[in-house]
Amino acid sequence: MWHDRVVDTDILVTVFAGVLLVVAAVGVVYPGLPGSLLAIVTLLVWAWAMGSWAAWVAAIIGALLCAIGWSASAVLTGRKMKQLQVPVWSVLVAVVAGIAGLFLIPVVGLFVGFVVGLLVSELVRQRDLRKAWRSGFAALKALGAGVLIELALVCAAASVWSVGAIVHFAVR
Repeated sequence: MWHDRVVDTDILVTVFAGVLLVVAAVGVVYPGLPGSLLAIVTLLVWAWAMGSWAAWVAAIIGALLCAIGWSASAVLTGRKMKQLQVPVWSVLVAVVAGIAGLFLIPVVGLFVGFVVGLLVSELVRQRDLRKAWRSGFAALKALGAGVLIELALVCAAASVWSVGAIVHFAVR
């Protein structure tokens, strides 16, 4: 009888972890949510709750994938921004405009605000619309590539977690 409760708790925790991993993947794309961090915490807490070797192996591999994606995204995006000579304040203006856009235009306001903020800040800096558009577009491509890399690795971590969950329940 008590064994059924443990399995039921394991199933509930695993389902909840799966939902959180989906939210983490959305959080990578939608900057208001801490995607990679949420995935890492979810994987480690899930492994701790399960307590099996399969859960720990999956959680450690998944957490490493998330950390690699998170840092690769930041490093590659930062390197490209430096190469393009886009100053930090332009990106900060874009972030503030994105947050304002979030409240002004539901759902897509964050992205629209970010793009408009980046374009305006680059226009003020360079005083030439063509140059501002070029550097702003290149900065957006760099940010987009970083997000795609991070998303791919969070999804890979979720796949590793899926295999770990299957093995956990199969050997239990």
